[in-house]
Amino acid sequence: MPEFRNILISRTDAIGDVCLTLPACQAIKSAFPDSELTYLCSAYTKAVVSCFEPISHILTLEQLEQAAQAERSTQLSKFDVVVHLFPNRMVAQWCKQAKVPMRIGTAHRFFHLWNCNFRPRFTRKRSALHEAQLNFKLLAPLGITAIPTLNEINQELNFKASALPHELAQNNWSKVILLHPKSNGSGAEYPIANYLDLAQQLVATGHTVYFTGTEKEGAYFRDQLPQNPRIIDATGHWDLQTFIAIISQAKALVACSTGPYHLAGLCGIRAVGLFASRRPIHSGRWAALGNKSVALEHDPNCAQCSAGQQCTCIAQIPIEQIIYAIEK
Repeated sequence: MPEFRNILISRTDAIGDVCLTLPACQAIKSAFPDSELTYLCSAYTKAVVSCFEPISHILTLEQLEQAAQAERSTQLSKFDVVVHLFPNRMVAQWCKQAKVPMRIGTAHRFFHLWNCNFRPRFTRKRSALHEAQLNFKLLAPLGITAIPTLNEINQELNFKASALPHELAQNNWSKVILLHPKSNGSGAEYPIANYLDLAQQLVATGHTVYFTGTEKEGAYFRDQLPQNPRIIDATGHWDLQTFIAIISQAKALVACSTGPYHLAGLCGIRAVGLFASRRPIHSGRWAALGNKSVALEHDPNCAQCSAGQQCTCIAQIPIEQIIYAIEK
């Protein structure tokens, strides 16, 4: 096996997608322990990648976009290999212009035909594999051909959240349940009325509930929150690094298939995901990693979901089932 000194891993999309690349990063570092791994991500997800212990350096898409072409090519030319875990046309072009020797990208993107010289052929949409396992398909040109089971992946997730800020460290987060109702369009959503009912039942059992999300997401539901000192609107309150630290200390997080759910899984807390069974957004592909993660579907054999149709079956997941998943 050749020795690669500098390896670039590129995934410039959303938080949840980036979370599910951690096992592939670990596999590369294990195969090439003397290499330095640089992760190319968006500025928004930099706080997530900074928790990946195998990663030595972080490069953001925005940094490359703002650089002059010569400077960008100089930055990229130091890499022996780039693995495009997410196909980005600009990044693929830049890496070819910089003459990165080994450029790996899926064969299912036409622009990789002339920008990548290693193009594994596989399908994500129709595969029975989990998204974290599918990322391993792109590692075959590096000689990493084994696809680990999810159980093997979950045994060691090298993710380390930063410490809580001093002003938040005094809270008793072990009694806190985080509810994250919105998904920024990334998945089917559980109705806000159900979340409100869930919150009141959790408070009745001695928990404190924080509703989380962006300021914009909070505008959809904050005026509906009950007037209860243990039901707290935290939407728009924290930057991502702080939010990750809070997640790592909380008892549980409930969400649909969205970034905070995947962060909760990597942080090792109870991560309860609410899913429709429709491909390709079903839990078989997008369940959070982590030994304490749970993925709930109302009906894995839903006829509408099986037909690929829009369906509201996620709304029928019983609140009692969610509470049981939190407590078990």
